[in-house]
Amino acid sequence: MTGTRQKIPGKQLSQTLTASARGEALNGASKDAEPVMAKPAPESPALAEKLMEEVCDRENLEIAWKRVRGNKGGPGVDGMTIDAAKGHLREHWPNIRAQLLEGTYQPQPVKRVEIPKPDGGVRKLGVPCVVDRLIQQAMLQVLQERWDPTFSEHSYGFRPGRSAHQAVAQAQKYIAEGYGVVVDLDLEKFFDRVN
Repeated sequence: MTGTRQKIPGKQLSQTLTASARGEALNGASKDAEPVMAKPAPESPALAEKLMEEVCDRENLEIAWKRVRGNKGGPGVDGMTIDAAKGHLREHWPNIRAQLLEGTYQPQPVKRVEIPKPDGGVRKLGVPCVVDRLIQQAMLQVLQERWDPTFSEHSYGFRPGRSAHQAVAQAQKYIAEGYGVVVDLDLEKFFDRVN
C-alpha cells in the first residue's frame, strides 16, 4: 500500500476481498446479506406530514440553527448574513413553517462559488441562503436518524461518527488479516453529474 490514490478502470479492480468483507450484498438469500438499498416506509401524506412536523419541531430547529451558525457560512443569493437571518426568521418563521407543512415552500436559487484546488483547477460549490441551510440541516437531522442505520457498516463517507481515518484503519486491518488488496473508490465530480 503506497498511500497514493490511483484511478483504475472498473474492470481492472481486484476481486481479492470476499463480498461480505467488501460490504457488498451477498448473492442469494442469506442472513448475512445487507440490503441492496434502504427500504422506505410506503409514502403517504400522513407520513410526510409527520416527518415535516418533526423537521419543524422547535428543539430540532434550535439544534439546526446552532449548527448553521457554527459553520459560519457566507450569504447565499439573497445576500442575507447569519446575523440578519435571525431577525428575518423571528418575523417570517410562521409563514415559512406553514409553507413547509403544506408542501409549498420553494427554496431560493443556490449561489455558485468556485474554490481553487491545491493541485490546480477549481471546486464548484453551491451556497444556499441561510434560511434554506437551516431547513436543510433540520431535515438532515430527522432523516439521518432514520436512514443512517440502514447504510452499510463498510461505508465511511459523510456519515456521523465516521471518518476517512477510520476507513484507512479498517483498510490496514484487512492488510494485517492477510488480504493483498484494498480498493478505495472516489467517483470524480459525482455530485456534478447526478440528475
